[in-house]
Amino acid sequence: MNISEKAKQQVESCRFCWMCRHVCPIGNADGQERNNARARALMISYVLRGTEKLEDAADNIYECTLCGACTNNCKTGWDPKIFISEVRTELVLSGKAPSYIKALLKRYFDKKTIFNGEPADIYGRSEGKDTLFHFGLSAVYNDQETVKKALSLLKNVSTNKEAEDSGYILYFLTGKTKETVEQAEKCAKELNKYKEVVVYNPVELSFMLHQFKEWGIEIKAKLVSFNEKLLELKLPVKKGNKEYTLQDNYAATRELDDLESGRKLIELVGVNKEMLLIHKEANMAGNLIMNEYMHDKMMDVARNRWNNAINMGCKTIVTTNPDEHVMLKKTAPEGYRVITIEEMLIENM
Repeated sequence: MNISEKAKQQVESCRFCWMCRHVCPIGNADGQERNNARARALMISYVLRGTEKLEDAADNIYECTLCGACTNNCKTGWDPKIFISEVRTELVLSGKAPSYIKALLKRYFDKKTIFNGEPADIYGRSEGKDTLFHFGLSAVYNDQETVKKALSLLKNVSTNKEAEDSGYILYFLTGKTKETVEQAEKCAKELNKYKEVVVYNPVELSFMLHQFKEWGIEIKAKLVSFNEKLLELKLPVKKGNKEYTLQDNYAATRELDDLESGRKLIELVGVNKEMLLIHKEANMAGNLIMNEYMHDKMMDVARNRWNNAINMGCKTIVTTNPDEHVMLKKTAPEGYRVITIEEMLIENM
């Protein structure tokens, strides 16, 4: 199997402390022992030794959300995401990826998206020649109405259809392939037409800041999170006594070290009520890429997150990531609701 020495090191360095066992959102959803970083590393070590076939590990490798909960809790200091991503590359390039991944990739190269339906009608806006609002494909195809609400809050921003595909979907499915890097370069070329880019999805922002830099792709524009921009605008909102609970997004907290911007926005309009597992320990609540090939498990992941909220009496969940907003909305129990950060602000204007 053709993976780097660095990836092999992640595989072989587990000391079996089991700190990752209880934090994998998929493992918590399906109760399968194979769904933790230690078990995945053990399987790949068997492949490296020739005692198991690579294709036998394929389904399990694509059950990883790349959320980094295991990395955050690894007492040895290793990052299982490194070998997961490289093994996905090997699976795709060797033709051994699962059939559902091959089907998604075919859909992507045929349609330039893996999602069905039509994108939000938001393009052609050129009010701000210096500032671009970047949503990302997950939001544009799956959360159209909230995308429009988010856009309504920002004045003097442009939209650019050619910039929406950052390459993140390809990266998630295939790792660092030639096609992934080329798509990232295309996106960067469009972003660099602007002085500032407001990025709606924290996952996309992290990808641009980290993977682009690692691959030598220069972003000349200033990248700003949507939350950061909202705080800067000082919108005319009214302070009340409604309770709101932030769903910490894994990319925002674990990869961007943003623990407070969402809470600051909540405090502008109401009362911040915390639920279980917050900040860098937060459980993810959904992934729309994975929802395309393992819908039932993604629904269970979202239901598990609702249980954390219910146990603390949190009635209104506020999201900053379109994947989590969509999945939590699909699974919201009666008497509970989920809204986006922009919806929260709009209802308090």
